[in-house]
Amino acid sequence: MTTAPAPIDAALGDAQLESFWMPFTPNRQFKTNPRLFVAAEGMHYIKPDGARVLDAMAGLWCVNAGHGQRRIVEAIQAQAARLDFVSSFQMSHPAAFELAARIAAIAPEGLDHVFFTNSGSESVDTALKIARAYHRARGQGERIRFISRARAYHGMGWGGLSVSGLSRHRRDFGPLLPEIDHLPHTHDPERAAFSRGQPQWGVHFADELEKLLALHDPATVAAVIVEPVTGSGGVLPPPVGYLERLREICDHHGILLIFDEVITGFGRVGGAFAANAFGVTPDIITCAKGMTNGAVPMGGVIVHSNIHGAMMSGAPGIELFHGYTYSAHPLACAAALAALDVYAEQDLFGRAQRIAPLWEKAVHALRQAPHVIDIRNIGLLAAIDLKPRDGAPGARGSECANRCFADGVLIRGSSDTLVLSPPLIISEEQIEAVFRTIRQALDALE
Repeated sequence: MTTAPAPIDAALGDAQLESFWMPFTPNRQFKTNPRLFVAAEGMHYIKPDGARVLDAMAGLWCVNAGHGQRRIVEAIQAQAARLDFVSSFQMSHPAAFELAARIAAIAPEGLDHVFFTNSGSESVDTALKIARAYHRARGQGERIRFISRARAYHGMGWGGLSVSGLSRHRRDFGPLLPEIDHLPHTHDPERAAFSRGQPQWGVHFADELEKLLALHDPATVAAVIVEPVTGSGGVLPPPVGYLERLREICDHHGILLIFDEVITGFGRVGGAFAANAFGVTPDIITCAKGMTNGAVPMGGVIVHSNIHGAMMSGAPGIELFHGYTYSAHPLACAAALAALDVYAEQDLFGRAQRIAPLWEKAVHALRQAPHVIDIRNIGLLAAIDLKPRDGAPGARGSECANRCFADGVLIRGSSDTLVLSPPLIISEEQIEAVFRTIRQALDALE
């Protein structure tokens, strides 16, 4: 076992703490008792005092191969010394083209062109713009509407926030983009509680799309965007047949189907993408997070050849007036190429499939634990719903996550849902440690 590093002086003054306006954080509360890490290795974060914290969230759904993979670290170092930056506006570098080809090779057949971004949020906004531009290129510029789903999270860009279905995320920033509607989510605990993998009940939720199309006119709809597995909205696996039915309806009406795979991409549910795992091919896939193992910010939009071909058929010139200064950044490309090597050489996508039954058994062993009212899992994802405390919704989930952290395990408390998404390298012993710690925390809760 690797020896814990010596303690590090990570003390910060009040002025230093105050300067950083932290994202998705109660800043005033955090800065009274900062939670800081100074290193990471394998399955663990390391605190300033040298204590280790077992990472059951893969950072934030993204460190799929575990922390500190030497191949990725060394690739970034070498790239920084060789070529630190070049724009991809009418120039680029070889690694960008190599990476695009390698991603296309593991994506579902037909999705063979990749547009690079810097995050999942940028990927979603890019995909929405491509969808509208595609229809306009085909003489159907009236197709401007997007349909998403309740409880969906599609990032924090203006377009992604508009199609997201989490009310608290949207509340402070409206009005958002018009011409948006939402399907119902697929979670019904009265009929499909404690589901293991894809629920057998619920395919009919896909038929709600036909009702929305009857309301809005399908000829005005550009795309339907869904997470194959709802992530931040509570880990909701698709009912059996649900994604297939969405694909069928979209095909019938000439509507693009976008899979937001920012979380599910790169092995999280067993295949390179959830589209591979579920056997349903969308027209566009958005990705990020596990793309570089979280080491350098990067995202991508994988586009079907039919869409790319339509965009290339116009007059000579710039086909898509869109991009980012850091699209295909050399360090990000180096990290992503190395991450793909690590995933392949360590067979981590296959490993996720093999260890998923142990993960499922361990999480569902909490079914009779105090306060638990539902459990869902698929691949190396899981969610545990807790009964809200009277008069204090969200408090029980937050307290449970904090107790777990104090006992050396990092999970995510999202309101009264405990969310787990560990690195794909997690061992059987570490799985047992994660759920033993959660059980102890639940036992201690009021």
